Amino acid sequence: MPDLLIELRSEEIPARMQRKAAGDLRKSVADALVEAGLTYEAAREYWTPRRLALDIRGLTARSKDVREEIKGPSTSAPEQALAGFMRKAGLNDISEAHVHSDPKKGDFYVAHISKPGRDAEEIIADVMPGIIRGFSWPKSMRWGAASAKPGSLRWVRPLQSIICTFGPETEEPTVIGFEIDGLVAGNTTSGHRFHAPETFTVRRFDDYVDKLERARVVLDAERRKEIILADARNLAFASGLELVEDEALLDEVSGLVEWPVVLMGEFEDDFLAIPDDIIRLTIKTNQKCFVLRKPGGGLSNRFILIANIEASDGGAEIAYGNGKVVRARLSDALYFWATDQANLPDLAALAPSAEKFGLDLKKPLDQRMAKLDNLGVTFHAKLGTQGERVSRIAKLAEELAPIVGADPALARRAALLAKADLTTEVVGEFPELQGVMGRIYAGLQGEHPSVALAAEEHYKPQGPSDQVPTDPVALAVALADKLDTLVGFWAIDEKPTGSKDPYALRRAALGVIRILVENGVRVELRAGWHLVWLEMFAIVYGQEVRVLIDGALSLGRQLRHEDLDTILETVESSHRQRIASMAPNWANELTAKEEDLLSFFHDRLKVYLRDQGARHDLIDAVITPASDDLLDITRRVAALGAFLDTEDGRNLLAGAKRGANILAAEEKKGTRVADAVDPALFELDAERNLFNAVTHSVSAATQAIENEDYAAAMSALSALREPVDSFFEAVLVNAEDEAVRANRLALLAMIRQATGAVADFSKIAG
Repeated sequence: MPDLLIELRSEEIPARMQRKAAGDLRKSVADALVEAGLTYEAAREYWTPRRLALDIRGLTARSKDVREEIKGPSTSAPEQALAGFMRKAGLNDISEAHVHSDPKKGDFYVAHISKPGRDAEEIIADVMPGIIRGFSWPKSMRWGAASAKPGSLRWVRPLQSIICTFGPETEEPTVIGFEIDGLVAGNTTSGHRFHAPETFTVRRFDDYVDKLERARVVLDAERRKEIILADARNLAFASGLELVEDEALLDEVSGLVEWPVVLMGEFEDDFLAIPDDIIRLTIKTNQKCFVLRKPGGGLSNRFILIANIEASDGGAEIAYGNGKVVRARLSDALYFWATDQANLPDLAALAPSAEKFGLDLKKPLDQRMAKLDNLGVTFHAKLGTQGERVSRIAKLAEELAPIVGADPALARRAALLAKADLTTEVVGEFPELQGVMGRIYAGLQGEHPSVALAAEEHYKPQGPSDQVPTDPVALAVALADKLDTLVGFWAIDEKPTGSKDPYALRRAALGVIRILVENGVRVELRAGWHLVWLEMFAIVYGQEVRVLIDGALSLGRQLRHEDLDTILETVESSHRQRIASMAPNWANELTAKEEDLLSFFHDRLKVYLRDQGARHDLIDAVITPASDDLLDITRRVAALGAFLDTEDGRNLLAGAKRGANILAAEEKKGTRVADAVDPALFELDAERNLFNAVTHSVSAATQAIENEDYAAAMSALSALREPVDSFFEAVLVNAEDEAVRANRLALLAMIRQATGAVADFSKIAG
């Protein structure tokens, strides 16, 4: 069968866009071909810094002829109905339709539509211009004389050539020559920008790859990565060093070169006084280079760079130039590092902040935290300063510490220092090092290892592939930090909308979910974040609400309406009436916002669990609007999924759904359902057996749920499978006797209640 080769060569494609753009091209082309009636065996995309390529194998040469019948109205239908039918079927006159007869419905019109197949070349030429014109880039541009015309082509950088060839391996392929803004698709391209800029002709994919290789272009990004990694390891080994591997950097540099050439640069040994993390990030961020490590540990003064050219001097000048830039950046880093070790000027001005937070101004990191508070750096205009935020995080981390198994004092200390490195010189110059520098500086001033680790790990996870913190102190601070952010922005109605999430609240919620679930931590969110809600509403409503909050905290419990009278007894009489009148309003608003945030967590948990392979209907069956224990939800979903994979589970689901449907239908009609099952009204053994089984299973399942053993709860419910099946085989639920019918419906209600203790079976497909 024929193969299709497509190449779109442009002046440049930024590395961060290449992989997605190639995938988008494959999907767009494949979808368009399938929609047009073609099929294919395989499709694979490729990308380099200058080209997107697509190899589609086994594409059918022609779409099939299509015959379909469109049923129309009765032959006696009014003109308006006939006109609508003709438009739908593409008929010019009703005489073009056929008349069919039905014994019950009489005569009616049917349109017989025949659509002949089309050659693949015609289809490809038809769909490709639209795909290229409509291609979505994060940023694009227009160029040349055609750019002045409305609707001119936009591309990430000027599009220079298009290859589009089609044909079987045994024949000369056809060039499909469609045209876009004067650019005609053909079978020619060029190789490396410097080594092989001349154009050459290609036939099909294998020929294309071979000629590109000879023209100093490695098309496959994975192969470029393999070349870079192997050559870098070998070059490091030859110098008695080890490569510090970095998958993200490897991905990036493979997108910067078409012909990777691995070289080694160096800098002065004096710079090794800087911490390894600063050196590595400086070299990685500014020069996209890899650092090298000595066999005994510690970084070397050499680094690996990737060039896109085979220089005549073996790359000496390229390595020297990169070394000059690296030395300049490391000089800056060394200065900032030394500055951060010295005392801040005007320490006396920081004394109030130090006293407020219990900081030791003899320690550099404590000084930086005092400075952060003293400067009054705004976190958000409606949510106060960074210092105020740190105070909230410290309180919450201390409260969460026992739940996650952390020392409350260490959790509070870690939270107080977690943001201190934001005012350091190193982080000011290298923002990517926030958290990392907090860990380093905390270690230098002798903090507990868990406190130092929390300074870095409380930001984690920062993406779906990032690791979650595991140290209990880091867990407490990470949860407090993310919950404060979420609650704060919910309190001021700055929630994500559509695709916009400027404060990364979806990421924060997913972070909370992953921290709890992947560490097996049980936290009831409503209880865990209530302190933050109260603090936030004090910011929003002012000091009068602060009186209520302080009163609630003095009672040692969450603020509830029944607490208000007790709290108001401590308030001055001149303020009592006003506070009493406003309290229910903001307390009700607090409850509404809490419920909305909990719903947001449910949505993110559903996304997380679906990514883990859980069925969406099982998630919906387990989650209720009040569910606030995310780990519990996750375990219930897993147990339910395992149960429904068994024959007992599938059969019980069918029986439970059947019973629930009967019960729901009768309830809708107003049929009486007995308040409780009366065994004296049983007429058949199947009723009695089901009642006994449900009674026993409910008891066993309830005990298992209390023990959080959901597998055991499912096992207890599985005992209902045979009695439920027997009941529906032998018993007519809607008996003529009203009392018997009501009793049998009550028995179905028992089944619904028993299964409902684990999940809402009515929401499960099947």
